[in-house]
Amino acid sequence: MTSRLTLLLFTALTLAACGKQEAPAPAAPVAETAPAATATAPAAAETTAAAPTAEAAPNNNPIVPPQGPAPVLGTDYVEIAGGQPYQPGTGKIEVAEAFGYTCPHCAAFEPVVSAWKAKLPADVNFVPVAAPFGGYWIPYAKAYYTAEGMGLVDKTHEAMFRALHLERTLPVQGVTDEQIGAFYAKYGADAKAFASTMSSFAVAGKLKRAEQFLVRSGVEGTPSIVVNGKYRITGGAGFEDQLRIADHLIAKERAAMATPATAPATTPGG
Repeated sequence: MTSRLTLLLFTALTLAACGKQEAPAPAAPVAETAPAATATAPAAAETTAAAPTAEAAPNNNPIVPPQGPAPVLGTDYVEIAGGQPYQPGTGKIEVAEAFGYTCPHCAAFEPVVSAWKAKLPADVNFVPVAAPFGGYWIPYAKAYYTAEGMGLVDKTHEAMFRALHLERTLPVQGVTDEQIGAFYAKYGADAKAFASTMSSFAVAGKLKRAEQFLVRSGVEGTPSIVVNGKYRITGGAGFEDQLRIADHLIAKERAAMATPATAPATTPGG
């Protein structure tokens, strides 16, 4: 199914991205009339249907030097003034992917980035960030963060893209929490508990955190890649080339982390 997803979506969508006010429809993007809305914290309490899965063991992938020419600042990537990782304090180099389930370009990107992610060495932390751009983006962003809290993302991430863009068993716009809950019930969730948790304070907090990260990083479309909170990729001749740029920026950060900070100079007798 992954190869089918690639064949149907990759060629036409490689150089495109979904913006905040685009409504990805089955045939072509349609402009959304309402501006992107900011998620607010609902009043419902969180109900956890399942405990999160244990963190996966670090992989043993080797560190491979990046290929091709070094990326050019201002052309291939931009520096983020005052940028911070989405998940700071891990001691790893973070690669954050801003995505939206309703974005057809993200659906095309998914098999490509998934294969790339599987080859990352243990010092790199790949983090998907579901973009809460407002409107029809919000229910599916809520779905991702609810599934994340229940340990269901590994089972459902690709399946959600398939449901929206290939099988079309879920609507891009106008979906209800109950419909989403029924989808996740096929992967072990309690449908009612899932739908209820989508309206919880905890999920609203995750939406706000994601929104703050995307604003801070200057992300206005998906898919977008941010490396260690410092660099946002803006160039590349297609998805693979964007990930090649990411490889270079990861190597840049690895070298910076390996270089000890220069001790401040001291005056004699000081």
